[in-house]
Amino acid sequence: MNEQLYKMTVFIKNDKKIITLVLGVLFFVFIYFFIFYKLPSPQSLKDYKATPLSTHILDRNGKLLYQLYQKQKRSPVKIDDLPKYVTQASISIEDKGFYQHNGISIFGGMIRAIKDSLFKQQLQGGSTITQQLVKSALLIPERTVQRKIREIILALWTERIFSKNEILELYLNQIPYGGAVYGVEEASQRFFGKQSKKLSLAEVAFLAGLPQAPSLYSPYNNPDLALKRRNEVLKAMFQQKYIDKNTYEKTIKIKLVVKPFEEKIKAPHFVFYIKNILEQKYTTKEIEEGGLKITTTLDLDLQEEAEKILKEELEEVKELDVSNGAVLITRPPTGEILAMLGSVDYFATASGTFNVTTSDRQPGSSIKPINYAIGIERKLVTAGTVFIDSPTCFVGGGQPKGYCPVNYDGKFHGPQALRFSLGNSYNIPAVKMLAINGVREFVASASAFGINSFKDPKNYGLSLTLGGGEVKMTEMATAFSLLANRGVVKELNPILKIEDKFGKVLYEFKSPNFVVDIKKPLNYPSFFSIGGKKPLSEETTFIISHILLDDNARSQAFGAGSLLVIPGHAVSVKTGTTDDKRDNWTIGYTPNFMTTVWVGNNDNTPMNPYLASGITGAAPIWNRIMKYILKTQPDLWPIRPDTVVGRQVCWDSGDLMVKKDDGTESCSPRFEYFIKGTEPNEPHISKQTIAITKDDKLAPANWPDVEMKEKTIIKDMFVNYCVDCSHDNEPYQNIRL
Repeated sequence: MNEQLYKMTVFIKNDKKIITLVLGVLFFVFIYFFIFYKLPSPQSLKDYKATPLSTHILDRNGKLLYQLYQKQKRSPVKIDDLPKYVTQASISIEDKGFYQHNGISIFGGMIRAIKDSLFKQQLQGGSTITQQLVKSALLIPERTVQRKIREIILALWTERIFSKNEILELYLNQIPYGGAVYGVEEASQRFFGKQSKKLSLAEVAFLAGLPQAPSLYSPYNNPDLALKRRNEVLKAMFQQKYIDKNTYEKTIKIKLVVKPFEEKIKAPHFVFYIKNILEQKYTTKEIEEGGLKITTTLDLDLQEEAEKILKEELEEVKELDVSNGAVLITRPPTGEILAMLGSVDYFATASGTFNVTTSDRQPGSSIKPINYAIGIERKLVTAGTVFIDSPTCFVGGGQPKGYCPVNYDGKFHGPQALRFSLGNSYNIPAVKMLAINGVREFVASASAFGINSFKDPKNYGLSLTLGGGEVKMTEMATAFSLLANRGVVKELNPILKIEDKFGKVLYEFKSPNFVVDIKKPLNYPSFFSIGGKKPLSEETTFIISHILLDDNARSQAFGAGSLLVIPGHAVSVKTGTTDDKRDNWTIGYTPNFMTTVWVGNNDNTPMNPYLASGITGAAPIWNRIMKYILKTQPDLWPIRPDTVVGRQVCWDSGDLMVKKDDGTESCSPRFEYFIKGTEPNEPHISKQTIAITKDDKLAPANWPDVEMKEKTIIKDMFVNYCVDCSHDNEPYQNIRL
């Protein structure tokens, strides 16, 4: 028995050794194939020749917009022929410990990369110049643990083979600067039309900051960001003592001037918008050499028609000092971008490359529907709520002393129901609405609607509802999408499908409301299938949409049958013009289509004061585009929820209209929609004894020498209005917040 036990013990011990040996062999085999199999040698760096496959960007119908990029442009240059600032700038912004590490940065980059991987689920960052070199030249551009490990090994290996100067030389000749441009010499020629050895410090700093995100920091796409990035490089050079304080302060004041962009491209603003999105998802090498196929949401036929209309209409108003315009066409139920024109002509002038659709501009009165929607949603007001449009100053609550807004036409219009206040875009009612909502609530709600440009509420006052804060066109299109989508916000979506060079689908957009051919008649979208946040109810969005399509509600300001009307179609639309005439907007939508138009000047100079909102500027452009889009479409009105009811109300006060005992009506009636439970239930009582001035005007508080008289009074939440008083040069009433 003991002998058998002994033999069994020996067998188990030997078996453990065998198992351990086998596992060890398997582990080393795995490591070999996982890391070292087909690992390229850094010796090939000097002879590296890329064979890139161009990435194709297509419209929704497969029409080619642009290729990224068919071939590389690279002109090798010796490091000794470069100004000293070239290497110093790259080291300062990319790898300040370059001369101290052996290829990897443990305490700088590596720890940061691990943190990003663990907490942000991003396998990126932490790359030294040496790592960037081997990653660009020797490795497949994929973000995996395997690639990262190989990158580290090759970086350490490269540092054993080459000197620091040799590595810098290889890096400066290898690194991509955007498009087909590789290496500092080719970049110098592309952006400045000179040899790299003739670059100035300011030019060197710009080029050093570009490789991190060539599209994002492109001076053609984002000149402001390009300048900011250049100055970041200069600051880093100063902090690391490559330049002195005087040189730094002098250089950051130099304007960034580059050669005009010469490459022809279809829908260029949109293409670079796409490229910027891709750069946040893929490496530069994947984008420019990976052979990706990007099918976008853009409809090239619609894009080219919009380009034609924009150019023709701006030519008509050039005497009004309007030099530029932008158009964004979207599908609210899917968020698809159907057309994007960031400026009237991308290739005409240096400013043509500026993409207004993604830039901050003041929205003017086009922001007002958001303000009123918040009030209706919170049941603070209804479409029938009356606002007194009279001379008013707002005092306190963080407002400038005596903030006294005026209307676009310079007049005051007395009692105005919310429907007509919004329809005619009167300013005093809108400011009162914001005072009721509160600026903090407005900013918070705007963020929920997709407008993220408004930051700290303390930075804004009541002028925010008149366009006193800057927004992006893309944000306005997102915010208005919830009005079209019965309360659901739909983020903008520019990409339908991404495929790799083997045809493998990496991303695909799917929606029950998606159709390829947007020219075919489209019925109501499936609203229940629209996913996303729902910060507004379908009741509120119906009421706001109905007001914005009501030609009668805006006729006092715009006239009946204005350019805001699309014959045969119910279209909700809002205009906006800033007080200083720097921005002019028109935004309008149906359940299936939305067009946002802006006109102004890229240099922010004001347009002619005679520019009339809703008649000139953005409105004619919007009108022609919407007619083109809707010519094959059925007439789709906003769907009224069962929880929205109609009532006859008093025209002047918004109170309930009732029949008197003699059969007559208690007031001049009109029809209005209400969320069930908010409709008025009391008849109008208008007679009141009140203080009147000697010249028969309603007396403000503490007015001297008044008389008490019985007058017909209409009230809003802040002030009284005397119907049968004189209103000529009536005094301002102060509202204390």
